[in-house]
Amino acid sequence: MLALRLARGTHPLVLLRRLLVTAAAAGTGFLMLAALGHAAAHPATAGDSLARLLWCAAPLAATAQLSVSVARTDPAARLQRGMAAAGLGPFRLTLLAATSTALFCALGVLLSLVVFLALRGDLGTAASGNGSRAIDSGLLGAGHPLPWIGALMLISVIPLTAAVATAFSLRPRTEAGAVDTDAPSTTEAPSGLPWGVALAAAGLAIEAYTSPAAGTAGGLLPLSGRLIGSPPGVLAGWALAAIGLVLAGPGLVYLSGQLLCAGRPGALRLLSGRVLQEESHRLGRPLGVLCAVASGVYAAGVLHQAAPSRPLGPFTAIGAAVVLACVTVSALSSALESRAARARSTATLRRLGASAFVLHRAIALRATTLVLVLGPLTWTVAEMATLPLVH
Repeated sequence: MLALRLARGTHPLVLLRRLLVTAAAAGTGFLMLAALGHAAAHPATAGDSLARLLWCAAPLAATAQLSVSVARTDPAARLQRGMAAAGLGPFRLTLLAATSTALFCALGVLLSLVVFLALRGDLGTAASGNGSRAIDSGLLGAGHPLPWIGALMLISVIPLTAAVATAFSLRPRTEAGAVDTDAPSTTEAPSGLPWGVALAAAGLAIEAYTSPAAGTAGGLLPLSGRLIGSPPGVLAGWALAAIGLVLAGPGLVYLSGQLLCAGRPGALRLLSGRVLQEESHRLGRPLGVLCAVASGVYAAGVLHQAAPSRPLGPFTAIGAAVVLACVTVSALSSALESRAARARSTATLRRLGASAFVLHRAIALRATTLVLVLGPLTWTVAEMATLPLVH
């Protein structure tokens, strides 16, 4: 009840971010239900149905990441004055954030269930109506009985996963008997850059070794722009390269700050570089995930152009849209969280005479540096991932 009251009285921008979580949960739930409907309509092709369900793991992970990012920037999740006296300590605030996340995700999966049943024609609407032209009702298993228990258990995974991820991310840190919910910023270099580079290199090497030779018709599967039947080594290589980019994200952000502070920097470069170094732990992982997803989307686009025999289906478009939207909003939410963490430092700079124009230039300089460092790296990984498959 308290979570509902806080949601009703929240700021419109905070409510918008929560609604984005609801939309992401709805898209992921629809993909899961579509995989279940395909399995119910085609019991003989259990392997294909299982592969469709496994590919829902990417939207599910993206939805959980978005839920965590939104929960971290939610003012209701922060320990405010007077809440401890009212019995809402750090642990109960974490439980409150997880409950709010579960409620908004549950709203999304219920919405996806209604849309799924309407497209199938189970709500009294014709399966061949206008709503089924974009998505063929046969792909949803229309005309075949839907296992309701399995459907409800399947879509309940989404709010449960998001709630558990939120509770784990916002859990209070205890040191020497004291609870510390806001870890201080640090300028220590992240230690994940060498591991990330090693994993990315290993993934690209595995992909190059296991990919079918160019022009070979007897490979595990001729390229057709469809990832479900790709060689397992290729998929494993892509996964390792993506994990490497995620692990290397904080180190790359820290390296960007070092580049700004190199030489004899002025006040603007020094301020921007120090901010990137301090916020590398907070910004690195979301930016690494964004780079990994962008690299995968670029590589998939190149492969589809090289072999456009099978057009991308609506489920592929929905899954890609959910993942891209989630990682982009997560990166923006992390930037907002970083800005809120620097509120005191920004106020101090303003009192010392720094103008708003100078602060805006510092923001633009940090963004430009990140684009110049992360952009070419993302493009290089994507090109190296597609090189063994199209040549």
